[in-house]
Formats: sequence, structure tokens, C-alpha cells
Amino acid sequence: MTSSDSKQDRPLDGWRVLVPRGGPWGDGVAASLRTQGAVPVVAPLINFAPTTDQAALDRALEQLAAGEFDWLTITSATTVDVLFAHRAVVPRSTRIAAVGETTAAALQAVGYEVDLVPEDDNSAEGMAAQLIALESEPRRILTLRSEIAKPVLTRSLIEAGHDVQSVVAYRTVGVPVTERIKRDVENGRINAILITSGSVAEQVREQFPDIPDNTLLAAIGPRTASDARKAGLPISVVADRQTVDALIDAVSHFTLPHAADEFAP
Repeated sequence: MTSSDSKQDRPLDGWRVLVPRGGPWGDGVAASLRTQGAVPVVAPLINFAPTTDQAALDRALEQLAAGEFDWLTITSATTVDVLFAHRAVVPRSTRIAAVGETTAAALQAVGYEVDLVPEDDNSAEGMAAQLIALESEPRRILTLRSEIAKPVLTRSLIEAGHDVQSVVAYRTVGVPVTERIKRDVENGRINAILITSGSVAEQVREQFPDIPDNTLLAAIGPRTASDARKAGLPISVVADRQTVDALIDAVSHFTLPHAADEFAP
């Protein structure tokens, strides 16, 4: 392999990229970054904490395993972590709808099959619209959501005549990073930070108050970019699709900023 070939095949050679979530998802992202030549730094900034109503979740997962639902809707990769942690059984008779390709990939990574991903609008509204268009008869639907999520999906599906059970699957909590990672971010040793949700954006803002100007902040799609800007982050690049591959691709179009010292006080 010549050096010009290697630059094409490994456009992120020399980059250190912060991956803000762990688990199977984080491992997958780290592997994708390595194939592009980057050094992934997996530093989970958010994690899920148990729901305050564990009994309701346990009951819903038992009903799910018993085949009582026609559909299960998943609106975040974190919900997938919860399913995985509970070893939730989804029978073949229950179809799964994922809000976007990132969530779909997280489901597939831990062995669940995905039957529907909204074609255009990767949001709760987009998912509701597509499900309603697909199902003219009333169906039994389980929506698993985070404590802070607005029940947009549940409301839309109920208005369309479906029998919906909405259950809080988790609370999102911040995870403090190590002093070493905090230092590496502030010294510019981390070249890019992947922003994969509004919750991640808030943690980046809170935990890294002094991010150097030449650190690339990359958002996974317009909705996350908008949440990140509201949190006060200067987003450098937005993936055109809500997928990890699109996010990594967007970062790979930039050249590595070697002049880290020029921004030092």
C-alpha cells in the first residue's frame, strides 16, 4: 500500500475521536473508526439509570415476551441497552419499529430484527406517521421511552385508534469522564467529538467547558445539531443522514488540525 492509497483508505489516520457512549453501540463505532485509521477514545458521557417504576417495565416486558403486542416502538439506542440488560424477549409475532438507522443498528447489534425505520423523518412524528399509514386496523403497541421524552408517538398512535401502552424504560444520567480524558479534550489531544443526541450535547457542554476552537464537534443529523446548538455547542459538521457511517464520513472530509498550539493561551 502506497502512502497515497493509505490516505484514501484511512482518511482519519492520526485522528483521536471521542465516542460518547459505551456498550455494543460504542464498540461498533470504535471498530468503524479504526477501519478509517482513527484512534477511538470511548468515554461514555451518558448512561441509563433504572426507571422509577421498575414494576411497570417488568410487567410490560413480560407481556411483550408473551406475544401480547403487535408492535414495539424504539426511539433511542439507549432503549436498546435497556432491552439488552433485561434480556428482553421479542417474539416473532411482534414487529419492531426503530426511529432511525442508529437505533436500528443498535437493535441488530444485539440480535433483534427491525421491521420498520421511517424513510424520511427520523423522529417520533415520522415513525407515528409511517406506522399509522401501514396499519389501518387497531393494533396493540408498546412504546418504550425515556423519562424526559415527550409522549408525541403515544399520543399520535392513540388518536389514530391504536391500543397503546407507554412505559418509561429508563432515566438518562450523566457519567463523569476521567481527569485524563478531560485534560485530553482541553489540551486539544482529542481531535473530534461525536455528538449523538441532545443528552450527549448537554454533557459535552457541562463536562468540557473549555473545548479548543479546532476540535471538531460532529452532530448525527440536523435534530441533534439543533439540540447541541441550544446547549451552546459550536457544531462544526452535521451528518446528512442519522447514521454512524454518515457521521464518520462527514468527519473524514476534514484535514487533521495539527496546529493545536496556535490556540493555546
